[in-house]
Amino acid sequence: MGLQYLHTMVRVTDLDASLDFYCNKLGMQEHSRYDSEQGRFTLVMLCAPDDKDNADAEKAPLVELTYNWDPEEYTGGRNFGHLAFRVDNIYETCQSLMDQGVTINRPPRDGRMAFIRSPDNISIELLQRGDSLPQAEPWASMGNTGTW
Repeated sequence: MGLQYLHTMVRVTDLDASLDFYCNKLGMQEHSRYDSEQGRFTLVMLCAPDDKDNADAEKAPLVELTYNWDPEEYTGGRNFGHLAFRVDNIYETCQSLMDQGVTINRPPRDGRMAFIRSPDNISIELLQRGDSLPQAEPWASMGNTGTW
């Protein structure tokens, strides 16, 4: 099973203060930014200067700052979003995890993305390497379990 670390996502309540901390104080660099009017959020991907070449080529390793435009109080660790890993085959990976007793909280219905949780309830995103796989059963019609 091929596995590549991609990013860690954290939710932030003040994007400017967070960018000041991560970039100006810690020394990370803004790699990319995405604003979603419809979703009412901004994603800012940051990389360490020594990781810039990998970040440009592989989109990894990165820190994803998620800023939700509507104020929200983050409790229960909700400000820490997830770890993300790229896998060679999302279906095979999910099946292997299920066979080992891991709950697939968000199945890869789209052939691209799934979420699981660690024993300590840390959310982990699994992303298909390359293009999405064609939709396939049982994944396409499998419902969500819990939260991710």
